Parts: sequence; C-alpha cells; structure tokens
Amino acid sequence: MSTTINDSSKKIKQTNSLLIKKFSIPEKSKSPPDPVDLLIATILSQNTNDRNSYRAFRNLKYKFKDWEEVEMLPVSKIENYIRIAGLGKQKSNAIKSFLKHLRKSNGKISLNYLNKMSDSDVIQDLTSYKGIGVKTASCVLLFSMERNVCPVDTHVHRTTNRIGLVNTKAPHKTFYLLNKNLPEGIAHQFHTNLIRLGREICKPLKPLCSACPLLKICAYPDKNLNPSAKPGTNSFMLLDNVS
Repeated sequence: MSTTINDSSKKIKQTNSLLIKKFSIPEKSKSPPDPVDLLIATILSQNTNDRNSYRAFRNLKYKFKDWEEVEMLPVSKIENYIRIAGLGKQKSNAIKSFLKHLRKSNGKISLNYLNKMSDSDVIQDLTSYKGIGVKTASCVLLFSMERNVCPVDTHVHRTTNRIGLVNTKAPHKTFYLLNKNLPEGIAHQFHTNLIRLGREICKPLKPLCSACPLLKICAYPDKNLNPSAKPGTNSFMLLDNVS
C-alpha cells in the first residue's frame, strides 16, 4: 500500500513540475480573503463565469454593512442581488441558510473557529450546512486558510483522471484520493494549473493533446494528436482574489 501511495505522489510531483514549466507558478494573493467571503463567493461561482459571479458577490458584499445585514434579508431579496450569477433560487437559499445557521450556532457570522480544526474536521463542519459541498469547503481550506488541499472541480476531475493520477467516476472521490497522495506545499499551484490545463488544452471534447505538456506521461487512450490544433488563452480569476 505504501508503495502505491509513494508512486502516486511521485506522479503528482512530476505532473506539477511539467505544468509549472508550461504555465509557471501562479501568483497567490498576498492577503487571503475572509473564510465567510470566500465561501459565499464559491457558492456564487458555481455554473457561471468569473465576471458574473464576482459582480454578484460585490452586490452582496458592498451594498450592505456586513453579512449579518444580508442574513436578515428575505431569500427573494438575496436572489435579486445575485441573479446575474445564475441559479438564483438555489444559491440564495444556500447563502441564507448558511448565514442563518452559522449565526445561531456560533453566536456571530464568523468562521475563525475553523483555524483550530484539522482539514477533515473543517470539511465535515462546513458540509453540515445545507447547500455546502466538499468543493466549496476545500476552497475555503486552500484559498482562505492556506492549507495544502486541492479542490476538485470539473476541470481537475477530468484532467487528473485522463492523466492517470486517479481512476474515479465522481469529483468527490477524486478529491479524497488526490489529496491522500498530495505532496506538501503544492496545492495552490497544482489546482490552478490543472484548471488552466482543462480550460485551454485538456477540453471535454477534442482535447488538444499535441500541445499538452503532459503528453508523454498521460494515460488518456483517445488522444487527439492533430498538430494544427492550437490552444488559446483562457484567463480566469482565482477565488483568493475575491475582495
């Protein structure tokens, strides 16, 4: 078993090195966002683009004095402010429920108590709130708490399975297996560069394998080796830049 874990860790390190060579080390925010801000921004980022989710976040963050004031709003009002991010009903219910139950259980709207918890306990705590999943909880760990945890979105799930770092059918299974073998100190760069790989090269349909820095180590059997296919640049905003 230890050999398997060691081999997996080595392949993750190799993958990370090749991604850095291609994309460089992404910049980290000098001042990590507050965990409550980050959690709400992550909810808003689901199934929409960065521009719309950021506008929705700012609509809540800067039109009200604090999150306590947002918590007092009816769900319909929250939905109106975040409509641009899509899935308004679902996201407004999740935000309202989270703020309400956090205030009731903690006495105030703060997640600072998480600092004393282990990674697994933080995930267990945050996913106990209705509408908060493993991906959102792990984003709080990585971007706000600066823990060595790699969140798994659709891009990370797809690319790590194609590369052969994991062999799973669901993102939450990818998350636990990937993080079990994740070398220390690489989570931020690894997560960010995998997203870039998935957006620009390792696309869901017709991946641009001939331009991929991982071509020689990738286990994906249906490689698209059309040399005329050139990747573009797909810029995106990291969640640790939310402010």
